[in-house]
Amino acid sequence: MITDKNLDLFNYAAEKPFSQKHLLGLQDYSADEIYQVIALGLKLKDELKNDIPHPILKGKTLAMIFAKSSTRTRVSFEVGIFQLGGLGLFLNSNDIQLGRGETISDTAKVLSRYVDGIMIRTYKQSDVDDLAEYGSVPVINALTDLLHPCQALADLMTIYEKKGKFAGLKMAYLGAGNNMAHSLMIACSKVGMHFSIGCSPGYEPNEDIVAMAKQNALSSGSEINVIHEPVEAIKDADVVYTDVWSSMGQEKEFEVRQKALSTYQVNSDLFSYANPEAIFEHCLPAHRGEEVTKEIIDGPNSVVFDEAENRLHVQKAVMALLMK
Repeated sequence: MITDKNLDLFNYAAEKPFSQKHLLGLQDYSADEIYQVIALGLKLKDELKNDIPHPILKGKTLAMIFAKSSTRTRVSFEVGIFQLGGLGLFLNSNDIQLGRGETISDTAKVLSRYVDGIMIRTYKQSDVDDLAEYGSVPVINALTDLLHPCQALADLMTIYEKKGKFAGLKMAYLGAGNNMAHSLMIACSKVGMHFSIGCSPGYEPNEDIVAMAKQNALSSGSEINVIHEPVEAIKDADVVYTDVWSSMGQEKEFEVRQKALSTYQVNSDLFSYANPEAIFEHCLPAHRGEEVTKEIIDGPNSVVFDEAENRLHVQKAVMALLMK
């Protein structure tokens, strides 16, 4: 069982090997490797705040492929690679022929001749996996319909900053079992955090992801629960999390989803069942009045903007570890 109550992430695992070549999802990462990413993210954040330059990736180039648009992903990766001394090359779906006029394998092989790393934000997880399989440079999953590992790492980093540990804490996720729920479930199961998702019947997370997380939990000492009762899910939570009810590409389902998920809205009444010192997280963008009320997301327990900032720092750590 992981016992990290007094763990100093600035120093932890500094000398341990980091064997990963890609970030396709967090299931491939050990707890030590997750800690190592967060430790470096904390270090880089501290250096940035103290005007200490860290050109770890001087002269290196990151191809940034966007099939899905994003504020935080675009800005955090482009600023991040710049702060590391490298160059970010923005490529949207109109700039390249990924999966359209050119096979993914050919795209991966060509880009590998030009750049030192590839970041992709897209729909299918298989596209990310294929880029990694056929290319020869590190590939970073910046979001797919199945997983969002970069956001989950930023969420863990924020939890550590606020709580000082992972083991034994409980995260409650309210809403549909989407990519965010999947990556958080895996992340929590790796670092010893309990995870409960409160979701409407028919909106449960992917069964294979749940099975992976429960298997991880056997080693880390955490518990993974899929619950349909929102109060039971959030009870005694140290971290409360939600996401929009209709993600990009699901706009036509909005009314159906709103009706099905309305009882899972994070509001003052539901939040009162969490621990008094619980923090609220949201990956943003948020729809106030839908999945969360204004008094929660803009209230004293909310850490959503710290969390958004940490996308920059933890992704810099990922790039530094993978692309060095």
